[in-house]
Amino acid sequence: MRFKNRLFWIAAFIAFFLDQLTKYWVVQTFALGETLPLLPGIFHFTYVTNTGAAFSLFSGKVEWLRWLSLGVSLLLIGLALFGPALNRWDQLGYGLILGGAMGNGIDRFVLGYVVDFLDFRLINFAVFNMADSFISIGIVCLLIASLQKPPTSSQRFR
Repeated sequence: MRFKNRLFWIAAFIAFFLDQLTKYWVVQTFALGETLPLLPGIFHFTYVTNTGAAFSLFSGKVEWLRWLSLGVSLLLIGLALFGPALNRWDQLGYGLILGGAMGNGIDRFVLGYVVDFLDFRLINFAVFNMADSFISIGIVCLLIASLQKPPTSSQRFR
C-alpha cells in the first residue's frame, strides 16, 4: 500500500521539528532580549517573544491566533488525508505551512506567545522564527504549483 501525499507529511514533520528544536535552543541559550550579532548590523539572533502574528500584527490576540493555528492545521491535515493525491509542489507547500502553523500554534497554546529570534537588521525586518520561514516558503511552493497547471483542453489541440 502506498502512502498518499508522503512528501506533505515529511515536510510537515521536518518543519515542525526544526522549528521546535531551534526555539528550544534559543530559550536555553539566550536571556530574553539578548542578541548575538552573527553579521553585525546585518543579521543577529535576538530572543524576543511575540503575542501577535507575523510582524507583531494583532499583538496581544494570542487567544484568537491559537485557535486560528489549530484550525489551519486541522484543515491541512484533512486535505492531506481525505483530499486528492497532490502534486509535489502542493505537498511541499501545504506540508511546510502545516509544520509552521503547528510550531507557532504549540507555542501559543503552551507558552501564550511565540518565540522569535531571526533578526535581519540590514533591512529593519521584524524578528521572526523558523515556523514563519516555513510558512513563507510553503506559500512560494504553492505559487510555483499554481504556475505549473496543465494546459486546458482547448490549448492542447492547437
